[in-house]
Amino acid sequence: MNTSQQQFLHRYLATLSAEERARVPQCIAEHFCADEFNANQCAHLIEQGIKRASCCLLAGYEIEGVPLPQVGRLSVVLNWAQEPVCIVRLSEVSLCPFNEVTADFAALEGEGDRSHAWWRRAHLRFFSDYAAAIGAEFNERSLLVLERFDKVYPG
Repeated sequence: MNTSQQQFLHRYLATLSAEERARVPQCIAEHFCADEFNANQCAHLIEQGIKRASCCLLAGYEIEGVPLPQVGRLSVVLNWAQEPVCIVRLSEVSLCPFNEVTADFAALEGEGDRSHAWWRRAHLRFFSDYAAAIGAEFNERSLLVLERFDKVYPG
């Protein structure tokens, strides 16, 4: 995290009690999506409380040797310019095959027209490209890491 991102996080952490701060398992800063338009759009949707979920290809975590996110993790949501927009707290993490992601989860992702059909088309393309880039296999049964979160700052 850069200084600006750390200061943003510390402003939120200062609103918590010592016990609440002690229960935070991880703090990260991240932008969502792999391009400027979508990263900025996702940051805006999260800031507005529309986007409350996201997903990643499990194989990406495995190949990169990154641990799965933990419930309670705080994420400083960044725009493409790496500027802090808001903070979210991870409320749920689960694994699900791509072809079993529900319409409810797709709607929580808040992107496009929020339909399951839109989610499926966009994510099929995204995960196919991402898997090819990291040397992984992707198909309809590939496991995704589903994350649900709540915006906690600013109020």
